[in-house]
Amino acid sequence: MSEPIVRVAARGEGVTASGRHAAFAAPGDTLTDTDEIIAGPHHQTPPCRYFPACGGCQLQHLDDTAYAQFVIDRIAGALAAQGLDAPIRAPLLSPPRSRRRAALQAEMREGRVKIGFSENASHAIVDLAECHVLTPELFAILAPLRKLLAPWLKKGRRARLHLTEADQGIDLLIEGVEAEGLDAAEAITAFAQANGVARLSIDSGLGPETRWEPEPVTITLGGVPVPMPPGAFLQATREGEAALVAAVREGVGDAGTLADLFAGLGTFALSLPGKVYAGEAARDAILSLKAAAARARRTLFADHRDLFRRPLTSAECDRFACIVLDPPRAGAREQVLQLAESKVPVIVYVSCNPSSFARDAEILCKAGYRIDWIQPVGQFRWSTHVELAARLSR
Repeated sequence: MSEPIVRVAARGEGVTASGRHAAFAAPGDTLTDTDEIIAGPHHQTPPCRYFPACGGCQLQHLDDTAYAQFVIDRIAGALAAQGLDAPIRAPLLSPPRSRRRAALQAEMREGRVKIGFSENASHAIVDLAECHVLTPELFAILAPLRKLLAPWLKKGRRARLHLTEADQGIDLLIEGVEAEGLDAAEAITAFAQANGVARLSIDSGLGPETRWEPEPVTITLGGVPVPMPPGAFLQATREGEAALVAAVREGVGDAGTLADLFAGLGTFALSLPGKVYAGEAARDAILSLKAAAARARRTLFADHRDLFRRPLTSAECDRFACIVLDPPRAGAREQVLQLAESKVPVIVYVSCNPSSFARDAEILCKAGYRIDWIQPVGQFRWSTHVELAARLSR
């Protein structure tokens, strides 16, 4: 029996009302009794030649309407699994070719260097001759990077490339190669000068070693230039960062004393009003934030603190009018347990994993909080990766 596809599941398959799954089906498609997909109004032609093989995207067959609904459904489904419900706003989607940060693989294969994302469910590399998610600046560096890497890639070994757009240009960290001697040094200099590289670092297994950095590399956050460690974490797109910062500022309101937990380089801490405590376990990140805040004369206390092993206690939390937290994908259960026993009136939770967010939110809601609103953000366009900012209050 033919059935319509009614939604897209968490891993990207289309699902009918009876529970039949079909890969690369969009809501409004028809799944026939022979499992053929008849395209409906929300099924678009994927713009990239490498879809669906390339692991960089899973949902290029969805138009923006269906993709936005997928983002909402991912969050609503995670909440429902914890017995929760909340107002979910329309998602803010980053446009194509806006990803300013990416991790790619490189290897020598059949006499040429391949650079790209791994294939879906495979270790094979898709050698990118086009990409509809990377910024044009990041994509443009891949061709000359193949030439640079050719002498360094050993047979059977891969390099991992971390590319980020910084204030001064592209920050490039190469892991898994050795580039020693005069020829390598001259090649690095020529490559960096010709391609707008702000910094090039190589990690042969003992940590990043900067090989090119004519001026200190920074990333501007909240109007403040912050020293950026090699391979540092940033929000994936400028549009996604702006959407999350706006949601956090709205959630914080006019609170005068705030904490930003899992603060990183200060994406939110440097955009918040009033007095700010910033807690972060990564030493390089918190030292960069501390230096930047001091130079900008911001009222900010940067604390090197592992919030998994040593979360703020409920008594420490009570000092703040609002607490912002942006934990890794695993969530912040240890910190949330302390928040649940606190008297903090407002919590703004930024998450890159709806499931761990819903688990943590359920703890807070049992303790007397409610979810005022959730702002979804789709900055990993056409992927199943969903982010959000949520406001919770007592």
